Amino acid sequence: MSANLTVAVDAMSGDKGTGVIVDAVRQVLNARSDAHLLLVGDPDEINRHIGNNPLPQGRAEIVPASEVVNMEDSVAIALRNKKKSSMRIAIDQVKSGRAAAAVSSGNTSALMAISKFVLKTVPGIDRPAICTTIPAVNGHTHMLDLGANVDCSADHLFQFAAMGSILAQAIDGAQQPSVGLLNIGSEDIKGNVQVKEAAELLTHSTLNYIGFVEGNEIYTDRADVVVCDGFVGNVSLKTSEGVARMVSLYLKEEFMRTPMNKLVGLLAKPILRSFGNRIDPRRYNGASLLGLKGVVIKSHGSADAVAFANAINIALLEIANDVPSMITKRMNQSLSSIA
Repeated sequence: MSANLTVAVDAMSGDKGTGVIVDAVRQVLNARSDAHLLLVGDPDEINRHIGNNPLPQGRAEIVPASEVVNMEDSVAIALRNKKKSSMRIAIDQVKSGRAAAAVSSGNTSALMAISKFVLKTVPGIDRPAICTTIPAVNGHTHMLDLGANVDCSADHLFQFAAMGSILAQAIDGAQQPSVGLLNIGSEDIKGNVQVKEAAELLTHSTLNYIGFVEGNEIYTDRADVVVCDGFVGNVSLKTSEGVARMVSLYLKEEFMRTPMNKLVGLLAKPILRSFGNRIDPRRYNGASLLGLKGVVIKSHGSADAVAFANAINIALLEIANDVPSMITKRMNQSLSSIA
C-alpha cells in the first residue's frame, strides 16, 4: 500500500462500536478511489462487522491489535501498559511511514499523550493543540485549543495562532487567514496576563492578527482562526453544543404544542431540514492534533458513520496538503518574526 493517502483507523474506539467505524470506512473507500485504509483492532470483531459485504479489494487491510484503550484509562496506563492497543498501533503506523495519518475516537488525553510520545512535536512547538472547524456565518472558523492544554503561556497561544493560520491556509486556501484572540472584551486593557502578552507577540508577528474576539463573535466571519487556551476552548465548544441541543428541543416542543403548530411545522420541514444540514455537527467532526510530526485526527466519541467518515476525510485532506511539513517549514519563520 502507498503511504501517500493511507490512513490508520482505530477500529476499536468510539461509543457506538466497531460496526459504525467499518461503515464509515466503507463510505470513504466507495467515495475515494485513491484512499487506502488500515483498520487496526481485533480481526475477528472487524471481520464480523464486514460480514458478507467486503470492503474494496486491495484498498483496505486489517492490522491486528490485542488491546484497547478505554475511556476510563489514565494516560499512564495507556502509555505504559497498553503498547499493543489499537490506538497505539494506529499511531505506530504513522511513525513507521506505513500510514500518513491516524484517526481515533477514543480517549482524548491518551490519544494526545501517545501521539506526542510516538511522533514527537515539530521544531518550535512546545505543546500540540486540538483544533477543529465550527460553523460560521459565511463558512467555518478554525478554533484552538479545545482541551489539550488547560494552562497556557503567551508563547503557547502564539504557537497555536501560527499553527491555526497554517491549517487555514492549507485547508481553505486562504492566503492571509485572519487570527483573533478570544477574550472577555475587545479593549486592550481587558483580559488576563497571558492573553495580553500573546496579543503583543501577535501584533509584532507576520500573522494577520486582527485583535481580540469576544465569545459572541466566534460564529461570525470576524476571524478565520480563533485562539484560546484549552480550558476556555473546551468550555466554549461544549456550551455551544448544549445551546444547540436546547434550541432544537424547544423548536420540536413548539411545533408539537398545537394542531396549528404541527401544520406550520410540516410546511416548514424543508426549511428546517436545510437549516439542520448547515449546522449538522457531523459535518464538522474531526479535530486535528496540530504540532505533531504526523497527522492525527480525533473523532467525537459518539460519532456515527457519517461523522467518522468526515474525520477520515479530514485526515486525507491534511495528508494531501502535508500540513505537518507546512507547520515545520513556517514555524521558525513565524517565531523569528517576534521583535
